[in-house]
Amino acid sequence: MRIHPSQVIPGCIIMKDIIGKTNRPLITKNTVVKDIHKQVLHRFLVQQVEVAPKLSSGDPFLPGAVEEPAMECPVEKKIAEPRTFLDQYLQAVKQYKKWFAQWQAGGVIHIGAIRQVVVPLLEQIKKYRKNIFMLHHFSTKDDYLYHHAVSTGLIAAFLGEEMGMNRGDWIQLGLAGLLSDAGMAKMNEQIILKETSLTGKEYQEVKKHPTYSYRMVENIPVLNKAAKLGILQHHERLDGSGYPLATNKKKIHMFARVIAVSDMYHAMTSERLYRSKQSPFLVLELMMKEQFGRFDYTVVQTFIKSMTNYTTGTKVKLSNDRSGEIVFVEPANPTRPMVRIADGADIINLKHFHNIYISEIYD
Repeated sequence: MRIHPSQVIPGCIIMKDIIGKTNRPLITKNTVVKDIHKQVLHRFLVQQVEVAPKLSSGDPFLPGAVEEPAMECPVEKKIAEPRTFLDQYLQAVKQYKKWFAQWQAGGVIHIGAIRQVVVPLLEQIKKYRKNIFMLHHFSTKDDYLYHHAVSTGLIAAFLGEEMGMNRGDWIQLGLAGLLSDAGMAKMNEQIILKETSLTGKEYQEVKKHPTYSYRMVENIPVLNKAAKLGILQHHERLDGSGYPLATNKKKIHMFARVIAVSDMYHAMTSERLYRSKQSPFLVLELMMKEQFGRFDYTVVQTFIKSMTNYTTGTKVKLSNDRSGEIVFVEPANPTRPMVRIADGADIINLKHFHNIYISEIYD
């Protein structure tokens, strides 16, 4: 829906790049609005904004009255819109938040209700594959835990499908990813909501959550053995440095390896209470290089190949705030293509500039 900038509130999701007079985005598509973004809209005299019908929390967005004289284009009336991927995603996040509260109160996992909400969303991943790489935009500090669960499930199912798993397997994998952190409901809420780094004692408590998650699903017949192992082992690492059992490489199930990559990727690319988000491309590079030997090489390579399947001319934003377009991709360095800078004729080969990386891809 298109609305007047004065109607925008924190939590709105921008659905179309807001372009300035220099033809560069002031605010990019999929941004979750904060107060600073409202200031930008006012300062640059933006006349209208395209936003999603739901807030990042999953609640419906009901625009208030226009606060400024409407000299610009009239605001369109809210009309019924088709059920989009984003709509389904935010609804799943909202439902997960309710389920999590029930688990905190001692309730059990009702897998039938979960499948009814989540399976239709998982089945959208092939059609809306590009959205998988935008999920970190929708997460907020306050609702990170719920976005993380749904996003981890989506990414895991996507990777499973990309790796050639049949539908039954990648659906099970997606459900396992979604439920892998269910055991966090058994944690002290002060630990979950803490805005600073965990103490050693608190971290030891958090390391128990895969076991709690497993206990919550072990008697659910609809989930197969692979899914349950994926939940239990999703924080295990190939070099034996993971938890809760420090399982070695040979005993870690492929479901767990996929969820491990999905979980780490979304965690590092999302804004959290105690840490800022990082570029998806930088995160994949870190997982490939600095975390080498801890994550499954094939899974990470599949993710990188899928994410960097862009074409010549794709518009990108770099970490130095300059924009440009991709002119050449070297297969050996897919996250570091050659980029022609938008405001000049310069071409940067990111392979030779390790301090510069792609921060965003534009439609």
